[in-house]
Amino acid sequence: MSTDATRPDTPALTSVLTHFDAEGQAHMVDVGAKAETRRVAVATGRILMLPDTFAMIRAGTARKGDVLGIARIAAIQASKRTSELIPLCHPLPLTRVAVEFGLEEGKPQEADHAVRCTVTAETVGRTGVEMEALTAVNIGLLTIYDMCKAVDRGMRIEGIRLLEKLGGKSGHWRA
Repeated sequence: MSTDATRPDTPALTSVLTHFDAEGQAHMVDVGAKAETRRVAVATGRILMLPDTFAMIRAGTARKGDVLGIARIAAIQASKRTSELIPLCHPLPLTRVAVEFGLEEGKPQEADHAVRCTVTAETVGRTGVEMEALTAVNIGLLTIYDMCKAVDRGMRIEGIRLLEKLGGKSGHWRA
């Protein structure tokens, strides 16, 4: 065992950080002995923008098409590909992914108008779906940025976080 304090291989850390083995090497967690349970995760985040960008999204007049409709499909697709993007995630058979967008109107002439993305991901399995929900939120918001960047390069993505998780050994958690 290394005595290097910068390595995550001390007994205290390896007992908490499940993606490291006793030698401090990254590995995919063995979930084979876990019981299958219904697992749910809810994540959220938002993208701030100028009032004109917000109005264009609300009116559905973006040159590239239906911004929120395309962002919804991108978020769902991303949730299904999470294990391809995050190396130590297990591929999961998702049973449901719901993507909701909320329009948050700010003060006139200020760049505090926002679109909120909230994703609920569900599965019946041996490991949670938090990463799928968080990945979906990120990609949904990035898709909005991509579709609107020609008119507002200063958009800002913020506040991406897990709101709730259900299922598994740790039970129900809420932010």
